[in-house]
Amino acid sequence: MNRLIYCVACMLAGLFMAGVAMGQETPYALTNANLFNGIDNRIFPRATVFVKNGKIDRVASANVSVPSHYTIIDLEGNYLLPGLFDVHTHLATLDQAARALHSGVTTVRSASVPAFQDIALRELAKSGKMAGPDVVASGVYVTPNLDETVLADPRLSELADGVNTDEELRKIVRINVDRGVDVIKTRGTERAGRPNTDPRQQVYSERQLRVIVEEAGRHGLSVMVHAHGDEGARAGVLAGARSIEHGTYISAQTLALMKERGTWLVPTYVTMDEMNEEQYDHVLRLRGRHMVPQLERVIRKAHAMGVQIATGADNYYDNASINRVSVEVEQFVRMGMTNFEALQTATVSSARLLHLANITGQITTGYEADMIVVPANPLTHIEALQDVLMVMSNGRVALKRIPFGIPRQ
Repeated sequence: MNRLIYCVACMLAGLFMAGVAMGQETPYALTNANLFNGIDNRIFPRATVFVKNGKIDRVASANVSVPSHYTIIDLEGNYLLPGLFDVHTHLATLDQAARALHSGVTTVRSASVPAFQDIALRELAKSGKMAGPDVVASGVYVTPNLDETVLADPRLSELADGVNTDEELRKIVRINVDRGVDVIKTRGTERAGRPNTDPRQQVYSERQLRVIVEEAGRHGLSVMVHAHGDEGARAGVLAGARSIEHGTYISAQTLALMKERGTWLVPTYVTMDEMNEEQYDHVLRLRGRHMVPQLERVIRKAHAMGVQIATGADNYYDNASINRVSVEVEQFVRMGMTNFEALQTATVSSARLLHLANITGQITTGYEADMIVVPANPLTHIEALQDVLMVMSNGRVALKRIPFGIPRQ
C-alpha cells in the first residue's frame, strides 16, 4: 500500500512539475510564416506573429524588429494557421487529450464521457498544468438508460430506472450543471454504432427535448442533439437545439428549418465512413454501405442550402483512432466545399458554434494563441492538415518537430 501511495504521489508530482514548466509564459515571435488567418481567403507571406501571455499580441510584416526578450521560432516559410476544432469528441484520458492536441486540435467540445472526465481535462488545460486542448465539457449523456453512468455521481442512482419524465430530465441536467458542464448532450434517435439498434428510431420526443433545452437554458447552456433519423433531428430543431450531431437521414425540409433557425450540423462523416472497414461487425459494415453515401448527400445538400456546418470526428483519440478532424475537412472538400470553406468549418465556424468567436479560431490580435504549422498551403493542398509540424495552445508550444523550428534567442 505504501508503495502504491508513493507511486501515485510521484505521478501527481510529475504532472504538477510539468504544469509549472508549461505555465511559465514565454513570449514568442513566430517569424517567416506564410500566414492563413482564418478570416481572409489568402496567404500573408513572411508574416511575424508575436505571442505574449497566451495571447496573440501582434501580427506584423517580415521587416519588424523583435525585442530581445522574445524567443524566436523561425517557421522557415511553413504555413501558420489557427488551431483546429473538433466539436464532437469523447476525450476521457490524458493520453487521448495529448493525441488530439498533437493532431492539431486546440479546442474540443465533449459529446459526453462516462464520469465527468471532460471537466477535469478542461480544468487541467485552463490551469496550465496540461498543454491543452481547451475543452467545452458536456459531462454525462442525457439519455433514457444511463447504465454504468449511474456510478459517475451518487445522485444519478435515483435515475437508474430511466430518464424519461420531466422531473427526471430536469434532474440530470441540473446534476450536470452542478458538476460544471458547458453544454448539454442528449439524444433524438438511437445509435448507429451498435448492431442491435435502429439509428432512425426516435428516442426523445420534441416535448421531452424541449424540457431539456429549457432547463439547460435556465443555466445559460445550449444543447447538442444526437440524431440520425429525420424525426428525431426535426424534434431537436423545433425544441431549440444548438446543433444536430450526425444527421444521416435529415430531409430537405428539416435542413431548411435548420437554416431558418440557425441550427448547426455536425455530421461526423469520418466516423460513419469508418464503419465500412474490416474490423467492424458485419451488420455495421452492411449498415455503413447505405448510411455513408446517404450522409454525404445530406452534407452536400446542407452546404448548398447554407446550413452552418462544423467539424467533429466523433473520436476518442485512442491508440486505435485513425479518424481525425483533418480527414473530415479533406472530405468536405471532396464533397464540394472550397478549401477556404472547409478550413473555416474547422476554425472560425466551429468557434461561432461554441460561442468562442471573440476568443479563438483566428489569428488576430487579442485572440488566444491557438495555432498550428503545416508544410504546404492549405488553401491549395488541404491534405497538409494531416502533417502538423508545430502546435501552440494558449501560447504554449505543445508540439515542435525537430529539426524544424529550433528556437533561437
